[in-house]
Amino acid sequence: MTEPSTAAMPATASSAVRPVVPGFHPDPSICRVGERYYLAHSSFEYSPAVPVWVSDDLVTWALVGHALGRAEQFPAGAFAPSLGVYAPTLRHHDGRFWMITTTVGMGDGQVLVTADDAAGPWSAPVRLEGLTGIDPDIAWDDEGRCLITWSGTHEGRSAIMQAEVEPATGAVLEEPRPLWSGTGLAHPEAPHVFRRGEHWYLVIAEGGTERGHTVAVARSDSPRGPFAGAPHNPLLTHRSTSLPVQNTGHADLVERPDGSWAMVYLGVRARGGTPHWHVNGRETFLAGIVWEDGWPTVVEDAFAVPPFPSTMRLDPGAPLDLHWVSPGARLDTFVTPGADGFALAPSEDDGLALLARRCLDERWAATVTVDPGDGVAELRLHLDHRHWYAVRAGATEVVAVARIGDVEHEVARTAHAGAPVVLGLAAVQARHGGPDDIVLSVAADGAGGTSEPGGVPGGATGAAAGEPTRGSRAWMGATSPRRLPGASPDACGG
Repeated sequence: MTEPSTAAMPATASSAVRPVVPGFHPDPSICRVGERYYLAHSSFEYSPAVPVWVSDDLVTWALVGHALGRAEQFPAGAFAPSLGVYAPTLRHHDGRFWMITTTVGMGDGQVLVTADDAAGPWSAPVRLEGLTGIDPDIAWDDEGRCLITWSGTHEGRSAIMQAEVEPATGAVLEEPRPLWSGTGLAHPEAPHVFRRGEHWYLVIAEGGTERGHTVAVARSDSPRGPFAGAPHNPLLTHRSTSLPVQNTGHADLVERPDGSWAMVYLGVRARGGTPHWHVNGRETFLAGIVWEDGWPTVVEDAFAVPPFPSTMRLDPGAPLDLHWVSPGARLDTFVTPGADGFALAPSEDDGLALLARRCLDERWAATVTVDPGDGVAELRLHLDHRHWYAVRAGATEVVAVARIGDVEHEVARTAHAGAPVVLGLAAVQARHGGPDDIVLSVAADGAGGTSEPGGVPGGATGAAAGEPTRGSRAWMGATSPRRLPGASPDACGG
């Protein structure tokens, strides 16, 4: 299966408009070790969880692993859509990588893992119970004491909270206390504490991760505060503008080897008619930082960003690369590679065992060759289990299906002449003000196709495509069929 972009892309584009990691890669956290940078993202219900990237230049990134890949670290299938991993923080301290995050929907507190190498293996998780909330940050003061800062509640209101912990055991060593919680906007979250020179800085997000999203900054002489907000807050926002990138927020800063600074943050490439849509989810953008009077200011167009490699071909016998994921099952529980392709074990769920990849481009096309045998093979564009498009091949027919909420509708049906059958999906220019139109197609002794307008429900993820056992949007994937007699669809990706 391939997912090339169908639009001509310039060799480079401004970091103000082109993401450095496109597709559903929200809530970036960054650190540097020597000359090399490392980046981690939220992954919500998808497994393996917390993708970890590496770069030598901040603009080109390679996926090297996942911080939560084993069952003891992240129980695949235990989380409803848009639950699971919220907002990791990635740091390097005392010769080790540290990643802390919230697994929403699985107990109280935060989860901490460590590794000698960002590619893994990562340790068994340490749970920090009693630190109720989301978006944890980890930092160490000058005496080496470990401080966790997160978004929680204080006296019934959302607040940035902090407590000292023993990271080896997860013991909380003091009563959690509130820190500076922003300029008064809703939803103070995504805190990161870091030192520059004589000051400690606290960067947070405010306004919610929608159009009102902002970045704000405060500073103190101590990582414990008290913090005073910058006079020029917000540090970054695109609210109430017509800029092509919206929802900007959830930032993290890093010092470069030459002493200059940079910032990663999330944004969406909104398109279509009002209120504009972002079907590929929240993406990671890059900006420069200039320090003035001890305060950071943002230079959004500081970098030239090359196109992100988004063309993928998976040939029979080739191994799965690190970009393949599933919203509800460990890949090794339902995917079996072979010389003739990939067999996906039949499933009784509705798309949770989906072999999927994030969709990275605004316009793309994908195909997968399947042999449904006596069962059903499916190629799906998946946002969540209640919002998807699919092309299903049975023994003699191919059916195009759309699922919107509680309604599952057959769009079209056509006969095919027998296996192999080539199923196709594509995102093309919208005809009626939406973000895109989705083309569902089949080629087997001829070709046929139908198109549907793209739909955008609520939620924290983006599109994925794949093959089920059933499948995502910010994702391209293959799902194993429900337990109809059986199927062996090839893998597909985006």
